[in-house]
This record gives sequence, C-alpha cells and structure tokens, in this order.
Amino acid sequence: MVQDVIERDCVMEEQALLQYKRKIKTAAELREVIGPHPREKKIIMCHGVFDIVHPGHLRHLLYAKSKADILVVSLTADEHITKGNTRPYVPEDLRAINLAAFEVVDYVIIDREVKPLANLQILQPNYFAKGYEYVKGAINPKTQEEIDVLDSYGGEMIFTPGDIVYSSSSLIELAPPKIAIEKLLMLMQGEGITFKNLRDTVAKMPGIRVHVLGDTIVDSYTQCSMIGGQTKTPTMSVRFERRQDFVGGAAVVAKHLRAAGADVTFSTVMGQDAFKDYVIDDLKEQGIQTLALVDPTRPTTNKNAIVVDNYRLLKVDTLDNRSISEKTVRQLISQISETPTDAIVYADFRHGIFNKHTIVDLVSAIPEGVLRVADSQVASRWGNILEFQGFDLITPNEREARFSLGDQDSIVRPLGSELYRRANCKTLMLKLGDRGMITFRDSGPETRSFFMIESFADHAVDPVGAGDALLAYSTLALVATKNEVIASILGSFAAGIECEHDGNFPVTPQDLLRKIDKVEQQVSYA
Repeated sequence: MVQDVIERDCVMEEQALLQYKRKIKTAAELREVIGPHPREKKIIMCHGVFDIVHPGHLRHLLYAKSKADILVVSLTADEHITKGNTRPYVPEDLRAINLAAFEVVDYVIIDREVKPLANLQILQPNYFAKGYEYVKGAINPKTQEEIDVLDSYGGEMIFTPGDIVYSSSSLIELAPPKIAIEKLLMLMQGEGITFKNLRDTVAKMPGIRVHVLGDTIVDSYTQCSMIGGQTKTPTMSVRFERRQDFVGGAAVVAKHLRAAGADVTFSTVMGQDAFKDYVIDDLKEQGIQTLALVDPTRPTTNKNAIVVDNYRLLKVDTLDNRSISEKTVRQLISQISETPTDAIVYADFRHGIFNKHTIVDLVSAIPEGVLRVADSQVASRWGNILEFQGFDLITPNEREARFSLGDQDSIVRPLGSELYRRANCKTLMLKLGDRGMITFRDSGPETRSFFMIESFADHAVDPVGAGDALLAYSTLALVATKNEVIASILGSFAAGIECEHDGNFPVTPQDLLRKIDKVEQQVSYA
C-alpha cells in the first residue's frame, strides 16, 4: 500500500515537472521557436547564475518581463561557476526547473559557454537586461562585450532598477538550504536511474570477487576516568577501565566488501604478534581469505586512543612505517597476479606497503580486465593518490587532493577537475566530509562531467570508517553496473550509514536497502 502511494506520487511529480521542462530549451531550439530578428513580439533576455532565487532576482525578472512579450532566462552552466567553494550549491538542472516554475519566465536556457555572447548572437533578443549594480561607474569590459554584440544587430541593453542587491552567496553562507533530496532526485532523473535500479544493484553484489591489498591497522580505544593532576608535576592521572580493539585499515575495507556478499581475498603485511592472530581470526570468522605476509622485524600497526569522558585525550601508535622489503614486494606481486578477481582495491594508509618505489611494481602486476581502484586514507602521514595512474576509480579526500597537487587555494571543483586530469583515471570520487562528495567522470555530449551528492547521514555520530564504506560499495556497484552515478549514490548512502554509528562496523546490504527505502520516502513527500 505504501509503495503504491510512493509510486503514484512519483508519477504525479514527474508529470508536474514535465509542464515546466517544456520551457527549458537549447539556444538552437529556442531560435526555431521565436524565429529570426526582427520579430513581431519583443524578446528580452536575462543572464546569471541564479543559485538561490531571492527577492532581488524576482524583482529583476518582473521588471524585465514588463518591457517585452517574451522573457528568456539564461543560466550559467555548472562547469563555468568558480565563485565560492562547492558552488553552485544548486545544480544546473534544478536551477533551470526553479526558474521555469515562475509564470513570469517564458523560456530557460543553460549556457554552455563562459560568457552569454554566443547565445545573444543566436537568439538576438530585442533587449538584454542587467541588474542595477552593473550601471554604477565605468562599464565593465564584460558588459561592453555584450553591448557590442547587441549593437551588431540592433539590440539594446537595459538596466533594471532597484537599490537592494541580494547576494546568493551571502544567503547560502548564512543558512545553506537543505536540498540534498532535490539534488539527488534531479540527478537520478537526468541519468534515467530509479530506486529500483539501486536495489537491483545491491542484489547483484554477492559473489563479486574482490582482492584487497593494503596496510592492516588495529584501532584500540582505552576507556579511562579522570583522577586528577599530580601535585608535584604537571602530570594528568587517569584510571584504566576497559580496552576495545577493532580491526581497521585495509582490513575493514575487506570486511565491508564481505558484508555486502563479495568473495574477498585480502593481502597484507603484519608483525609476528598477538594483533596478527587477532586480525586473522576475525577475518577468518567473516569468511575472508587472508594472505598475510609476516614480517617479524616490524609490529602489526596499532593505534591506541586514550579516551576520558568521550574525549580523546591522547593517541599512542605502535608502528614501523619503513618500506616493506623487496622479498615481500615479490610475494605480493605473486598474490596479485595469481588471484582470480573482478576488482582489485589498493587501500593506502602509508604504513609500509605503498610508496613511490613499490607502487609501480604492484600496479604492473594487476591482471588485464580487472577493475582497478585506489584509495588514500592517510591520517598522520602523507600519501600521493597521483601515484596510482590510470585507475578506474580513485577516492581521495580534499586534503589528499590538495597535497597531491600542491594546491592550498583553489576551490573544490577546479581542484577536482585538475586532479581528475592529472590522475588519468576513469572516475574520481572526491570526498568532502560532511559536505558530501563530487564525482568526476569522462563525459560525452549527453552526460555531465561532474556531479555532487550531499551527505546522507541522518545523525552523524562518528565519521571514522565512512571512507571505507564508500570505497567498498562504490567498487561493487561499478563492477555490477559500470555506472558511475549508481556507484556514487550507493557509496554515499553507505558512508552516511557508517557515520550514524560509533566505531567502524561493516555496512550490510540490509542497512543499505533500509537507507534506500527511507530516501525514496523522503523524495515522495519532500
């Protein structure tokens, strides 16, 4: 019954959207509709980003419409917006729908050029309307270029009156609108993806073969209570209460994959100690084939957080970050080349396995036809995701991207575009923490080159492990569908689920299906 209501509401919403989408045209399509200049009906055109449509915008549009018979609004495409980090906040398809929904607007076009000059020449409107702020002082060189185009065919520039300038940037920074659901819906509709497609992808994950290679970490939490400070020295005193150990690092990536039903092989290097036995026993219990190489000269990496009243007072790391030996590299190469698999995941934590000397050989060993995935989750050290050249998927965070490019200043989207180009990868999922993620991909004439998905964590409790969950489910979805959008959505959902729980626990397909159901209901009643 509930599902019938959801499906009926989705159909009704799609029909309503179609009423507005008929207004959205390309410049060439609109030229066919309105005909050549001069025309019997007067045409006026406005141009802008319109990220958040506010009263200042509406006043501008109403005035423009009063001067002509037909109002055309031109939007700057997403790829040409470089003002503000992670802007535009509202993607171009949703911005176009927002404007088309206004009765005052007759047509909307998304401008694929940096400037509106080409569309002005194609459409040749009678008037081109600019905001009041553009008339102050000397004419801006960009405005002069627009005037020159208008003069070439007899058009006219007009400036809309008004002494209040509303800034979309200021409004967004003051209180960002919560439109994650609307963004997701527009992305799915634009790509022809349904919630059934998401569920079908989850159902295809069991049995996919994945080989994970990376550093094992045992994450420990030592819970203590405060006693006080010493009277003679500035020493803090705490009382031990309990300690919990969790399998982490690349091993937990393997656990996420196995929880999803994948057939997982895990290659790693550990020390000859109790932590090695603890990890192997845990992974064996999960059904993961572990090919552990034991190096008695180094410890199994352990990161022990001293926690007092939910505050991390101190972290004590037991590790050896020197590079693995040439013998160990050769053993790993044999495991990589001899293990049948559909995908291989290199989970780089920079604790000895991966560095600029070993990566070349480890990458060269990957068999042909295997989906190649790399992730860098370096907390206290530096890794360079650009060392994994030509991979099918890389999933760095913003900090890793900035280090790899030596770029502290660029806003996120150009930063991601440059990383995508330099990495020579097929798909880049750039993780942005609680801001979500941006995916970059090889685009054709009918597909967008990048898209953003906001975080779908309902109540963020602990972000640790979100990247592991995203990595696992995105990899499996790519193997199952070869669709970057489905992989990004399911990866984002999995990361959101992981954030909603304390500690790093594997996300299950049941968890993911519940999240899909919940988001679908939110879409229906948004």
